[in-house]
Amino acid sequence: MSNHKTKLEKLYAHPLSGNIDTTKLLHALEHYGATVDLNKKHRALIHLNGKEHSLSLSHNDDLSKDAIVKLRHFLEEVGLTQDKL
Repeated sequence: MSNHKTKLEKLYAHPLSGNIDTTKLLHALEHYGATVDLNKKHRALIHLNGKEHSLSLSHNDDLSKDAIVKLRHFLEEVGLTQDKL
């Protein structure tokens, strides 16, 4: 199993994982074809399959559970589901 796949599978874990490293997650998304743009407002704009998602980045490099749920919904919308990893 690839390390990138493992990072994305944490998004779909039950219960939600509270220790997803944002930097590693963004690299995993890029591996699966996403374009990630970081802006000065401490946000990552994720572009995948013609759609865009804005992800708030924390200062401690972890994602909130709310951000994880929103990102999971975005990935499901663009077709990057757990069974397609």
